[in-house]
Amino acid sequence: MSLDPVNSLLAAVLVLLVGTVVNRKVELLSRYNIPDPITGGLLFAVCASVVWATTDARLAIDQTVKPVLLLMFFAGVGMCADLRMLKKGGKALVLFLMVLLPFIFVQNAVGVAVAKLLDLHPIFGLVGGSITLVGGHGTGAAYAERFAEVNNLQAVMELSMTVATIGLVLGGIVAGPVAEYVIKRYNLRSQTVVGETADRAEENVQISTVGMIGALAGILTAVVIGRWLGTKFSGGAITIPSFLWCMLIGVAIRNLVPFSGVKMDDRASDLISGVCLSLFLVMTMMALNLIEVALSAGPFLVIIAAQVVAIALYAVFVCFRVMGRDYEAAVTSAAFVGFNMGSTATAMANMQAITNKYGPAPQSYLIVPLSGAFFIDIMNAFLLTATLALPFIGG
Repeated sequence: MSLDPVNSLLAAVLVLLVGTVVNRKVELLSRYNIPDPITGGLLFAVCASVVWATTDARLAIDQTVKPVLLLMFFAGVGMCADLRMLKKGGKALVLFLMVLLPFIFVQNAVGVAVAKLLDLHPIFGLVGGSITLVGGHGTGAAYAERFAEVNNLQAVMELSMTVATIGLVLGGIVAGPVAEYVIKRYNLRSQTVVGETADRAEENVQISTVGMIGALAGILTAVVIGRWLGTKFSGGAITIPSFLWCMLIGVAIRNLVPFSGVKMDDRASDLISGVCLSLFLVMTMMALNLIEVALSAGPFLVIIAAQVVAIALYAVFVCFRVMGRDYEAAVTSAAFVGFNMGSTATAMANMQAITNKYGPAPQSYLIVPLSGAFFIDIMNAFLLTATLALPFIGG
């Protein structure tokens, strides 16, 4: 059975509501900030997999709207970015990149070491490392084709997609407990909430229809221009993804339009982008076939388990400490887990879950999308190229 785009969107909304209710009712999920889309989508995937296994019936969710939702989310992030705050984020961005680079090496070292213990080809360790966990499905597919042709490794494409999928799920599950641990241990709170009394009167004013339409117009404009730029400049030595273009155009709109006398309502942009992110993630989770994922995983589950331990320890003892041991550092650490195990969208959902509970983290919302969408891909490509050149890896 296949659902058309409208019915698929309705199903995603209902599943998201189920995830929200479950997270509110189950204290453990609420305590560790598990994103609502992850909970709802995973429950749906479990039920759909059970039905498929027992009745051979499948429910296909139309994914047509999903890429647009992701672009709208990042455009909305840009529409919320006041460049006056970038003065505070410059140092943090450099520090975060300094944290990221050695971790890619650590992630690959863990993958290769466990692969050798399991008597697997070292390349499978890289597949269980930054190729799929940092790189995601796209990078995993690209390298899988190369490994199948050059190294004659069997089923590497299926394994790459499986590891990337499991990483996407775990990226949304592990980050919450990591952030909760450091927030509780160091009694951290959002400093943005404290002392910002100038905007309190405005915060009590409801979002207007005009404000919502204005934000939607800005977001859609950023999506249209961003997609065009992404297509026009694709295929170069360094390709900037469309969603990063959308975010950058959103930043430009947010900071240039006020010079014309038009006031932007950041709350409306934040609301729209939050809804788009939640729907994107829940539709991604709903499309999972957990039975096929489990059958394909095999020994890679051991590699993934080792990666979870490694990233949790690195996030707490390296990322959190280097980033300043404050609330922003805790939120950034949660995002660090998200896009180093899953995707930038997962990282943003992790931050959203935490900031909804504990308060804003504007610096994290500025540095994480740039790091996860652009810089980390460059660093990952560089390190993978160097690693694959090693005799005991590529031979």
